[in-house]
Amino acid sequence: MPDEPGVNGDLAMQWLVFNVLGFQAVWWACVIGAGKGWPWAGPVVAMLYAVVHLHFSPTRRRDLRLVASAVAIGLVLDGALGASGLLTYAGASELRLIAPPWILALWAGFALTLTHSMAALASRPWAAAALGVLGGPLAYASAASVAGAVRFEYGMVEGLMAIAIGWGVAIPLLYGIDKQLTKNEQEAIA
Repeated sequence: MPDEPGVNGDLAMQWLVFNVLGFQAVWWACVIGAGKGWPWAGPVVAMLYAVVHLHFSPTRRRDLRLVASAVAIGLVLDGALGASGLLTYAGASELRLIAPPWILALWAGFALTLTHSMAALASRPWAAAALGVLGGPLAYASAASVAGAVRFEYGMVEGLMAIAIGWGVAIPLLYGIDKQLTKNEQEAIA
């Protein structure tokens, strides 16, 4: 959305508000749903949010690439956290190697914020890493305490440290992937 004052500026602000609130709706639906034994609730809300978001997004192609990248990173990071025994996710499979769908829905919803409400972090890798180091553990601790969607099996400190490291790498990595794929696309067009 354009950043011009007036009507276009108002639309840009409404878009950012929708982006933030949409992700919050996804987060709450995923966490509360998983904690209450409704693991489908979060993915359904995430799908609805993604459909509306992608319909109106001025960066639909980038958003889709970021969703795919984030879900892949989520599969690896949350799969490793589950397989290590540090965390147990509500609704997780017996294998524990595979992150449950509600966690992957969270990654997808989060990815949709990266080029919109969190776009300022794209050129600030240290700020993106700091957000991951602080925000990742806060989100998982909240999911554990608010809804019981996550359990820390070997102690909360150890689990939160692993999450901080993982998310501290994941957010700058996502921005790096986006930057490289966008550059490749622009070179292919030229």
